[in-house]
Amino acid sequence: MKPVATPEQQLAPLIKGRQVELVVIGGSAGGVDALVALLPTLPEGFRPAVACILHVPADRESRLAELFDARTALPVREARDKQPIEPGNVYFAGAGYHLSIEDDRSFSLSCEAPVHFARPAIDVLMESAADVYGERMVGILLTGANYDGADGMCRIREQGGLTIVQDPQEAQSNTMPQEAIRRCAPHLVLPLSGIRTVLPLLETP
Repeated sequence: MKPVATPEQQLAPLIKGRQVELVVIGGSAGGVDALVALLPTLPEGFRPAVACILHVPADRESRLAELFDARTALPVREARDKQPIEPGNVYFAGAGYHLSIEDDRSFSLSCEAPVHFARPAIDVLMESAADVYGERMVGILLTGANYDGADGMCRIREQGGLTIVQDPQEAQSNTMPQEAIRRCAPHLVLPLSGIRTVLPLLETP
């Protein structure tokens, strides 16, 4: 029987010659716990910027940046309108606004209609990021209870980026990863332990 490839072995041919500048991570139900398992593994000096987006209630202030700043070796902040995206920083989408990326690689906030009942919506961030960064970005979709993120992952793949989806069998809510798998055939489907292993390797040129 052929041995099963490790996450590192699966990733190696996908990142060969690829210079990753941005990692976008999206999730919904169960997403905070998933990020707690992932973000602390990012080493100090990790070069790509990381943009995280979870479905958060619009009627309350998001404290996610504050929560993860205490757990992560990299600087963590909430994304602001017109803010340039800097390497080696982790950004979180705030409550009540869509977060997107402009051609000059800065963030933009908007109050357009919710997408899949969500604002901020994962699709909005991922699609705009794919159009700007192309093959220099990685999209990671985690646990969630609706279809948000599937369109975004498809756009990332179409634009040459790398797509990774959490294994639905271990997701707290499997609707989101299952829909992304059905729609766009992601490059890798991994449990959190596998994503945790490959995340620090994504800066390999």
